[in-house]
Amino acid sequence: MGVTYDYPRPALTADAVVFRPASGGHQVLLIRRKHPPFEGLWAIPGGFLDEGETLEACAVRELAEETGLTGVALSLIGVFSKPGRDPRGWTVSAAYAGVADAPVTAKAADDAAEVGWYGLEALPELAFDHADILQQAEAWLKAQAA
Repeated sequence: MGVTYDYPRPALTADAVVFRPASGGHQVLLIRRKHPPFEGLWAIPGGFLDEGETLEACAVRELAEETGLTGVALSLIGVFSKPGRDPRGWTVSAAYAGVADAPVTAKAADDAAEVGWYGLEALPELAFDHADILQQAEAWLKAQAA
């Protein structure tokens, strides 16, 4: 017999925005989605929270699974909960950001068909509400430099 609740329960996800220094500014790491929804579009690495896992651990795990990157210090930059942000259902995401060393390389794995480093002035079309998350991450990055 399943458990029922008096109130609806959202799915929780975590996203990891990773920047690296580049000539003239910073680049951001994106993945090309391998699966629906938004198959083929670019996105911030991230995914669903596992049972018993913290949101920060989820962001670290998803970053490693999708890009191979580890050891990047991540800071919480916001929680994103706009209705309809994920066509699969009510999903709330905790977004984290960090800065990797300049020579860092990443490779696609798990749900990522491809990875790419993009200049902030030349971003591709992004899946979900990731443009909103990236805007918040850019504000975080500027505050780190101040």
